[in-house]
Parts: sequence; structure tokens; C-alpha cells
Amino acid sequence: MNKKRIGQRTVALAHPPSVLSYANIGGKVEKEGPLSAYFDELDEDSFFGEKTWEKAESAMQKRVLARALAQAGLKPKDLDYILAGDLLNQCIGSSFSLRDSGVPFYGLYGACSTMGESLSLAAMLIDGGFASKAAAMTSSHFCTAERQYRMPVPYGSQRTPTAQWTATAAGCTILSDEGPGPYITHVTCGKIVDKGVSDANNMGAAMAPAAYDTLSAFFRDTGTKPQDYGLIITGDLGELGHSIVRDFFAKDGIDLGTHFQDCGMLLYDREKQDMHAGGSGCGCSAAVLNGYLLSEMRRGKWKRIVFAPTGALLSPTSSFQGESIPSICHVVCISAE
Repeated sequence: MNKKRIGQRTVALAHPPSVLSYANIGGKVEKEGPLSAYFDELDEDSFFGEKTWEKAESAMQKRVLARALAQAGLKPKDLDYILAGDLLNQCIGSSFSLRDSGVPFYGLYGACSTMGESLSLAAMLIDGGFASKAAAMTSSHFCTAERQYRMPVPYGSQRTPTAQWTATAAGCTILSDEGPGPYITHVTCGKIVDKGVSDANNMGAAMAPAAYDTLSAFFRDTGTKPQDYGLIITGDLGELGHSIVRDFFAKDGIDLGTHFQDCGMLLYDREKQDMHAGGSGCGCSAAVLNGYLLSEMRRGKWKRIVFAPTGALLSPTSSFQGESIPSICHVVCISAE
């Protein structure tokens, strides 16, 4: 009998892996945002010293992994696995950044939920005894995402009020079978949820049902309620998606309270920076987690948080064919104890 599974979809890790180190990198727009002090590196050059934006995204991943390793006093050979992904076709941001690393690699695609997916799988690998150290990493770049999913930046297309700004950012967490914490204690795997939203400029509405579904499963499986956690944070629903999730829970008679937040609403000053509905992209929740959230946990601001990044599993081809947007959300419970 598997004693680690509780409920239908949640795993309670028997030996919770520790966050050994973490790092994040951002660009010019992230430097102007309210969380700039929580970044390890901020570069105003959107090319990060490279010739193309796609190569720039790979460069971000190389740099953020190097920083996380340095902070832990490790070298690449000390890692058993790297689990990473991004928004580019065939995840070339990750595979090209790691092609010379020599570390066993699992390439992942969870769209903007990739930080949660990589953390979940890395934690389970360690808890299962298959690894002692593993890196979970992801990135996004505003210009590469616009070129792939919407309109090339030089086109200058007008953004709708529900649109979100793809973060130019990368984040990396190194987990270990021992360390000072915080610790990954529970993981709830998401299910694909599709409520028929087809507007690629309204990701918040498309992803909100998936966030509600997985968070509900987490609370149900663990027998806990929102008030048991210092912070419940989705990513990246933006203003609209965040309010939809709050309304869904309110209909169940559950008040998520003031400690329900969203990474896409924290990374930028939406008024001064004109971010419309907020931030998005794999790098948004990754940068917020590997800067603001983990740093403040180590300072004692929260004892337990629920990290629930969301992803829209669409492609340009599916959008051109008129398909709706299937979405997913993975929940990771992080505890200082």
C-alpha cells in the first residue's frame, strides 16, 4: 500500500526535501517593479549579451543555474537531475542552455505552471530515494513569447485590457535530501481543465478554473482550510483570474482572505508600469518564488505557504484552429518546519 498518497491527488512526502538554495534573474521591466530588491541579477539588456531573444532566454537559464549552484557551494556534477522547461517550441530555452551541462535532464512543459511541475517532480524524486540533489528551473522572455504566441514586438499591436505581460525572468530552486529548509511537504498534481475560453489574450479566465480545481483538491485531501496557511499564491492569473478563483471559493462558502495572492499581481506595479491585468509567463511565478517568497520564508514571515502556479496549454497552431485553451495548476506546499 502506498502510504504517501492522501486523498485522490495529493502526495504527503515522507522525508520532505529541503530548499538548499535558490536564485532568480530578471530584465529591465522587472528591475522597475516592486520586487526588484529580491532579484539576484537584473539586466537591462533584453538580449543578455546574445544575438537573439531565444538565445537570451537560454542565457538566463545558464546564469540562474550557476547562481543557485554557487550559493549552495555546488558544481553541476553534484546534481542528480535538472528538471526544466520554458514556453518556446520544443523547450529550446532549456535544452540549449543545458546541452553542455553534463547533468541528467528531464525537459518539462507545463506552460506557466512549469515551476510547480518541476518542483513537484524533483521533490518526489528525492523523497523516493532516486536522487539526493535536484534542480528545478524555468524561464520566460517577453519578446520570445510575443513572437511565438501573439505578434512580433516590432509590429506594435495594441494589447487588450485582459492581456498580461510575459515576464523576462528565470528562477531556479535546488532541492536536497537534507538542509535547513524550507521544505516541500505536499504535492497535488493538477488535472487538465478546459471551460471553453478561447481568447489567447485572456489567460486569467482560461486558467482560473484549473487553479480552483487543484486548490480544492489540495484542501480536501489534506483536510486543511485556507486559514491554516500564511499565504496561498497562484501564478499567474493576473487580476481577472485571481478574482474569478476568489468568487469560485466564495460560492462554496470559503473565504480565501487577504492572504490569497497572485504572482502576476506582485511582480509589477500594474498602474505605474501599465501592465493591464498583471504579469505572466513561466518566469513570473519562478522569479517571485525564488526571490520574494523563499527569502521571506527564511526570514520568518510565513511558516507555511501554498504555491499554485497555473499554465495555459495552448499553442499557436491550436489557437489558429479555433481551439479553446486547456489549463492546469500544480500545488506545492512549502513549510518552514
